[in-house]
Amino acid sequence: MPWERKRILLCVLTIHVISLVVGVEERQRDDECADLNNTTWLEYRQQVKLQVQYLLLTRRNMDCAQMFNQESLTKTQQTSYFNISRPTKVIIHGYRALGSKPSWVKELAQALLRAQDVNVLVVDWVYGASFAYNLVVENYKEVALQISVLINQLQEHGCKLESFHFIGVSLGAHVAGFVGTLFGGKIARITGLDPAGPMFKGADTFDRLDPSDAQFVDAIHTDSDYFGISIPVGHVDFFLNGGKDQTGCARSRFSSMYGYVICDHMRALHVYMSALNRSCPLTGIPCSSYENFLKGRCVDCDVFKGRCPAIGLSENSGITVSPIPKEQKLFLLTTSSSPFCAHHILLKLEVSALDKSAEVEVILRTENLGTEKSLRLQTDITVYRTVLAHPVALCEINSIELRNTGSFYRQGDIHVKSVCLSEFPSLRREEPICVNNIHVRRGAPWSHDLVQVCGIF
Repeated sequence: MPWERKRILLCVLTIHVISLVVGVEERQRDDECADLNNTTWLEYRQQVKLQVQYLLLTRRNMDCAQMFNQESLTKTQQTSYFNISRPTKVIIHGYRALGSKPSWVKELAQALLRAQDVNVLVVDWVYGASFAYNLVVENYKEVALQISVLINQLQEHGCKLESFHFIGVSLGAHVAGFVGTLFGGKIARITGLDPAGPMFKGADTFDRLDPSDAQFVDAIHTDSDYFGISIPVGHVDFFLNGGKDQTGCARSRFSSMYGYVICDHMRALHVYMSALNRSCPLTGIPCSSYENFLKGRCVDCDVFKGRCPAIGLSENSGITVSPIPKEQKLFLLTTSSSPFCAHHILLKLEVSALDKSAEVEVILRTENLGTEKSLRLQTDITVYRTVLAHPVALCEINSIELRNTGSFYRQGDIHVKSVCLSEFPSLRREEPICVNNIHVRRGAPWSHDLVQVCGIF
């Protein structure tokens, strides 16, 4: 869907929601637990200045956020949960088209706290982030300035810049980047979750997230053709499924128009939260382009001395090689739902020369799971390489099946000299699994059991 069409849909939704909420008071708050703000169009028009507030969550108050401000720094340990001796994660939300508070903040904060014993500060700038996107972009540097004031105060009480990790979602990634600029890139880490693209793709590095903003900057791209940015902005940039259309998002149009519009954009956040749970590795492969990645031309991580970068907070999510490479594009395939992990299977197919073009379908099966890939075979090419995403590891695949799916006027039988499967990246230099001398006839699928072959490993 073109960017203009998505923008129109979003505007229609905005007008519809505004018509429902204008004049309605949205300040209900629990007496004990702090919460992010909501705002309405009427309240937005009445704002005199940008309002930014901070919420604190720690392992001592994971379910009940505490308001955090300058006065909190002078409180005793009994009244404030903030621990200066621990690292601090700072969450910054992005553009709020409808003026509503982001519903995912608590889930992200709790995922961070389950992974590490840290302070989690949530930056609430809903008032300045709502309704007119072009005006919101004008606000983001002011938000960064206000955050920098708080960071300076925390430094005065003993916090080190090296203890801060900023996690910015969409426009929040550029807010985090400008905070990093204000501190000369001395902040430990910035993670951008699908950094905003509109009004930023052609911006100077001073005005957007870039590798100089922190000691380590990583970004996840999932909607780079619409709401996200299409260029690398960090030391490592993960482009999931090429960074554009995400698996499963096309189906969301039938459940929610708004969900369909932002599904690709928000996938970066959900994948990141899944990675924090460490249920499976989400590892990226460095490559010059997504096309080269899919053609199996990039299968190792030599630029990182063999240790492929991973999404999240695992040991190899912060790169240890020195100097850290900049603007490295990393590609990986994912599934459509949590935990999103897929195994990368490299398929190499060698056929005898064909008189006519043909088409063959390759199917990998594991019990009730199946992965299909169609290959268009040409008369002047005999060796084909392609990458498949399968839910389980290679040695758990039960069988491989080949089908001749070409039209009646194309090549009749296909002689496959060999079909080989290998999984990457791999810590072990394993030989690929190969089956040789296969004749694939139209209407008669060929299949081969791989269980015994895998059993040799």
